[in-house]
Amino acid sequence: MTAPFPNAILVATVGRPHGVRGLVRLHAATEDPATIEALGDVRDAQGRAWRVEWRGSGIAALFDADGREIADRDAAARLTNLELFVARERLPDPDGDEFYHVDLIGLAAVTPEGEALGVVNVVHDYGAGVSLEIAGARSLIVPFTKRCVPEIDLPSKRLVVVPPVEIEVEGDPSGPGDVAVRA
Repeated sequence: MTAPFPNAILVATVGRPHGVRGLVRLHAATEDPATIEALGDVRDAQGRAWRVEWRGSGIAALFDADGREIADRDAAARLTNLELFVARERLPDPDGDEFYHVDLIGLAAVTPEGEALGVVNVVHDYGAGVSLEIAGARSLIVPFTKRCVPEIDLPSKRLVVVPPVEIEVEGDPSGPGDVAVRA
């Protein structure tokens, strides 16, 4: 992912064409896909402006900066894997204990006693739960749970981390399971 400007947040990735009239499968990276259309202009890694109109579940029409719709399958195919971004400032503020990944990256990670652990350099989200990768004297990956990350102070650019002693997956590992964290 190559961000086109500082504080760029990935909001969608163009998938394969859908049909012969230029529609594409669009993979939303937002909780609510309708947010992408409501944002208006989004930008690709080269800084080109695009506009999205949803036409069905996961199916969208793309319009270039001049308002021209992508008109055929070949043009749509050339856009496969195109990433679309917006500036962080254009997104609504998250609710309560919710955070945008970009807001967490770069935060200093410290223990409850104030010992420096490093800096959050990656937020992993594979669908089964979010974890933070902390780069420091030794790399550390911790589940992004209230127990392991009890305090986040965005204005001070720091978060408190209680590294777990062990992480246990309960239930069938091949199916949905609950994660028990023992700190």
